[in-house]
Amino acid sequence: MRTNGRFSNAEREAVYRAIFERRDVRRNFTPTPIPDAVMMRLLTAAHHAGSVGFMQPWDFVVIRNRATKRTVKDLFVEANTKASVRYAGTKGALYRQLKLEGIEEAPINLCITCSRKRGGPNVLGRSTVRATDLYSTCCAVQNLWLAARAEGIGVGWVSILDHKKLKQVIGVPHSVTILAYLCLGYVSKFEDRPDLEAAGWRSRIPVGQLIHDESWGNRIHDKRGDGDAHHQGLHKNRGRGKNQTGRRTTGVERQSAG
Repeated sequence: MRTNGRFSNAEREAVYRAIFERRDVRRNFTPTPIPDAVMMRLLTAAHHAGSVGFMQPWDFVVIRNRATKRTVKDLFVEANTKASVRYAGTKGALYRQLKLEGIEEAPINLCITCSRKRGGPNVLGRSTVRATDLYSTCCAVQNLWLAARAEGIGVGWVSILDHKKLKQVIGVPHSVTILAYLCLGYVSKFEDRPDLEAAGWRSRIPVGQLIHDESWGNRIHDKRGDGDAHHQGLHKNRGRGKNQTGRRTTGVERQSAG
């Protein structure tokens, strides 16, 4: 039962679970097709992202054709070969072992674009920070990503691509900006940790180190609960913990309890 717009404990827990269990998926795709109705739910979720001035600058190019995917994969290989020379020694060896895309394995590829002239020359809220149209489109990507996780669908963002060449492959107009190229599909499993963390490329920065109180540099992490511990506990327990009275606890309650 909702009160004053609040979600129930189970609903709230599901939102946090989708956030914490979202992964950048490059492997484990299955050939199971995504039904049209499910794909429309994901695209509609993306379309309901917040946008500055309600400009809604995004468009979605849905790609299923194998030949198109093959061409995009070739673009990735070309760009990735160039990128790999930036890393030497142990880092370079690790880079070359990483799987950084699932273009051909994923049933659907999705290109999300940003039409930077949408809404005309004067969009409410955009006069000072012109890049807010790009930020808004990123919100659409995140909406889709979280909705996909709730549907059991993996999403992988392929960032190692020459967007100028990609535009030529899928016919995106010169005036439109490519924001994201995504791989979507059902997966055999979702990994417990991000691939790059598991591979030792980088570690997650403790959230407390990134919080400043009132002004930059005034750290408050010693005054707050351990948000990362909460995240790990939520993933392991799937919200099945109980408090001292035996009542189910939500992730937020466990976090505030420290």
